[in-house]
Amino acid sequence: MIKKTLERWVNTIWYDGYYMATWLSPFSYLYIDVVRLRRYLYRMGALKSVRFPVPVVIVGNITVGGTGKTPLVIFLAKALQKEGFKVGIVTRGYRGESDIWPLLVDENTSPKQAGDEAVLIARETNCPVAAAPLRVEAVQLLLDQKKCDVILADDGLQHYALRRDIEIIVIDGIRRFGNNFFLPCGPLREPQERIRDVNFVINNGGETQDDEIPMTMVADFAVNLVTKEKKPLSQFNEQTCHAVAGIGHPQRFFDLLKSHGLKTNNHSFADHHDFKARHIIFKDNLSVLMTEKDAIKCRDIATEQHWSVPIKPELPSSFLNHFLTLLKQKHGQKIT
Repeated sequence: MIKKTLERWVNTIWYDGYYMATWLSPFSYLYIDVVRLRRYLYRMGALKSVRFPVPVVIVGNITVGGTGKTPLVIFLAKALQKEGFKVGIVTRGYRGESDIWPLLVDENTSPKQAGDEAVLIARETNCPVAAAPLRVEAVQLLLDQKKCDVILADDGLQHYALRRDIEIIVIDGIRRFGNNFFLPCGPLREPQERIRDVNFVINNGGETQDDEIPMTMVADFAVNLVTKEKKPLSQFNEQTCHAVAGIGHPQRFFDLLKSHGLKTNNHSFADHHDFKARHIIFKDNLSVLMTEKDAIKCRDIATEQHWSVPIKPELPSSFLNHFLTLLKQKHGQKIT
């Protein structure tokens, strides 16, 4: 409850309360000076970075919170598998409690051990996944044990110890950069001009600007957490449902359900929330809809009332073609 309240207060400052945020501006100036100095030191070689013999693709953002990176990573991994690549995926393993890092993750790994996003990626892609706070160690583990020929990094744009061949930034198309201040005054982790350095800028759910590529999240059905039954979302229109979301921007999930005509009692939680039965089991008999990331952590406490809503990104075919062409060029350069 404390974390949820704090997150709500911070979001109010970053996205609604510009005048409050200015109180924190001295700390923001200090933060961004450190960020710029750190990146400069990596560029000059004063801080060590590691280049690997296979292409490394970073999917990240310049703001705090969820922007849709993980669904995009899953989308790209499946596309690369169809092209014959052996894809490895690295992630931080945020909120994972493992005593050993780097950690190989598969669909049976506990989310409590590896973090919810790592397990979700492993289950959705069937790719080798390694989690570690130090992404370099995770990449090395995949190359040593899984012989991958391309690496996707879920987040890690600011992890400059890992050299990259392609950078993709995902922007929350609705909230964008909030009040345009840096941490802790606002949501920015890097200056907006950082966008000019990357290969692709993906706009999730908003009006695109200046070479941004539109991405839309779509959902058609729900999957029961106990029986595995699939049911079209349209069939949940008959009565009010509960909607549960513990993600970076819960309202995005609630709006998605609303766009399908569903009436929901919404229950938002902090990102990466550690769900207990009392958080998802209600006294009525209404269906409970939740995101896949949340469902990963709720399978042991779920009943037949609980449904996961798979969400998939839709992007222009021109983006995928451009991405694949660039990656194959990088791959060819690596192996020659």
